[in-house]
Amino acid sequence: MKKLLALAAFILPITMTEAKTKADLDPKNTLLIDLESGQVVIEMYPDTAPKHVERIKELTKAGKYDGVAFHRVIDGFMAQTGDVQFGNMKKFNEGRVGTGGSDKPDIPAEFNKRKHGRGACSMARSSNPNSANSQFFICFDNANFLDGQYTVWGQVVEGMEHVDKIKRGAPGSGSVTKPDFMKKVSLGSSTKSSDSKGKKTDKTTKKK
Repeated sequence: MKKLLALAAFILPITMTEAKTKADLDPKNTLLIDLESGQVVIEMYPDTAPKHVERIKELTKAGKYDGVAFHRVIDGFMAQTGDVQFGNMKKFNEGRVGTGGSDKPDIPAEFNKRKHGRGACSMARSSNPNSANSQFFICFDNANFLDGQYTVWGQVVEGMEHVDKIKRGAPGSGSVTKPDFMKKVSLGSSTKSSDSKGKKTDKTTKKK
């Protein structure tokens, strides 16, 4: 037991130093999601999910994720969004939301060794492993039973407190009535600056 405790004490500092903040991130691979309660900062993983990250970037640059609902939200599990076809709040289709995607082809699976822990961002799909398109989900808690079966393409590094506030859906199905939505999705880095009165304000530096 003493050896195990000693080993844990040795590993803990290493694990803690691996945690990143938005200041450590490459703006080219940083996704910003503005929710009603604040901004969520996500580190993307082009090294292990290049095609999925490229699709997220492509749809983001085109503004396709702006105004899209979190249509399926299960407490203690995950919040799913990204149906750009039927989930946009301007033309929301309650009967079909969750069944749509983009006008781009589906993405072949890029299953990797990354874990579905709290804050993990992973691509939704049907029973076909190669059917991911535009929908994705963010894990509220550990969901390791999904590891190796869904493609993890990113990790929330700041703003999980805002993800935690997303409106939950019906027990079981997770279907949400009058859902919350992503106000704005962009690429780049969030920075602090001062306004004319010396107060700190949030500004977003977008990556073109």
